[in-house]
Amino acid sequence: MPSVASESGRLLRKKPVATLIAESAANTPPPGAPASDGRSGIRLRRSIGLWQLAAIGISSTIGTGIFFVLSSAVPQAGPAVVISFVIVAIAAGLTALCYAELASAIPVAGSSYSYAYATLGEIVAFGVGACLLLEYGVSASATAVSWGQYLNEFFGTAFGFTIPEALAAPPGDGGYFNLPSVILVAMCCLLLVRGSGESARVNAIMVAVKITVLVLFVAIGLTGFHSGNLHPFMPLGMTGVGVAASSIFFSFIGMDAISTAGEEVRNPRRTMPVAIILTLVVVTVLYLGVAVTAVAAQPWQKFNGQEAGLAQILQDVTGSSWPATMFALGAVISIFSVTLVTIYGQTRILFSMGRDGMLPPRFAKVSPRTGTPVWNTLVVGSGVALLAAFVPLDELTDLTSMGTLVAFTVVSAGVIILRRKQPELERGFKVPGYPVTPVLSIAFCLYLIYGLHVSTFVMFGAWLAGAAAIYFGYGIRHSRLAQQPAASATAASATAASATADAGSAAGGEGEKAVRPVERS
Repeated sequence: MPSVASESGRLLRKKPVATLIAESAANTPPPGAPASDGRSGIRLRRSIGLWQLAAIGISSTIGTGIFFVLSSAVPQAGPAVVISFVIVAIAAGLTALCYAELASAIPVAGSSYSYAYATLGEIVAFGVGACLLLEYGVSASATAVSWGQYLNEFFGTAFGFTIPEALAAPPGDGGYFNLPSVILVAMCCLLLVRGSGESARVNAIMVAVKITVLVLFVAIGLTGFHSGNLHPFMPLGMTGVGVAASSIFFSFIGMDAISTAGEEVRNPRRTMPVAIILTLVVVTVLYLGVAVTAVAAQPWQKFNGQEAGLAQILQDVTGSSWPATMFALGAVISIFSVTLVTIYGQTRILFSMGRDGMLPPRFAKVSPRTGTPVWNTLVVGSGVALLAAFVPLDELTDLTSMGTLVAFTVVSAGVIILRRKQPELERGFKVPGYPVTPVLSIAFCLYLIYGLHVSTFVMFGAWLAGAAAIYFGYGIRHSRLAQQPAASATAASATAASATADAGSAAGGEGEKAVRPVERS
């Protein structure tokens, strides 16, 4: 009968950083090579550059919240929702710095799941992976739900007809089956299976459109600025501000989305930190500009339950339908891009977990022709479509915030642990103000978790219980670390070091040093 110590060792076994990088770098095929190599059967192609990567982060962030979150956040905080956005931006900024360091040190697919596997142990990594799957799946569903609202706004103002509410409204808001969301998810999956490079290029174009649309909203909306709409500024007190901040935190998911692409980015040690920080700056400026403009142009009480609210504000301010039509079309494109990126992120989490043996290996199987996990993408798309079609929007957004906050907390803790255990590890970026910055990041995340509704904790607990059942029923026995005999651990580490050295330029750019495979207890 295994001892408590041995069981604990199994649960907390860590995957060496050198092994993570070696698997990523050694499996990167040269141009024109097939996506699978017989030895590992698993390869992703490095085809994403800086601006495409930043576009992934901006796309996953702008659109996840700002196009529809004000209708639920403003009634909770009033005009002081602007303070809620500031609080969230500070928390996200601190966490972004932590993400930048870990992404430069461990440039692989899997995001905070992979970071947790290297720093906190296997069972924690599996839990984080479950949080990420919840975060991305629910975020994509919540965003897809709102697509029908803006699609109807565009059809109504441009062509004079709308999709029946029963087929276009979110479940619980007069809808029964959200048909537009299912069509949207299907289109995103078709694009993703064609290849990550193609998807990134299309996404970059859509990001340019959405930034233009939001700048247009601010420029036109400010002409309707009424200072009286800002009084009383905090009608529901700081409690309302905190609750609103907790509910909108999911709209800053973009940093994690960037890190899921680590294995498909060219020169990731330099590219990923720059893309993360660039995303944070662009998103924060646009979010604050839109929030201030919206609450100044319309009394806060009107936001409650308002569909396609930003487009409606433009129509009210101008007295004309053309700005609202243009904005609604931009929102349709924007929501398409954010759904595309969040589905992409979820497939890469599943890919990493499948490659590690934590889930069936089919999740890590990629197409020899496109280099994408086709079956994985179809499974994710089916789940997202079902959620979007049948689950109420409000239930989705709070669950996304919980998953995002837990992942961000783990990343911040991972920076501290990796600094202590592997200080010599090659890092393309280091968190300024260490260790204060990651500690503050953890504190902000815990504060925002505290502001979530009790029902969210209950649903989240049920999700983690299901994840634990899968881990103890499958993952703990099929983990690739479990397949390695203890006697060969040293040899495996040496092999990982050799592979990392051979593939140094693929993982970290020309001239970078290989990572030393040190795993200290």
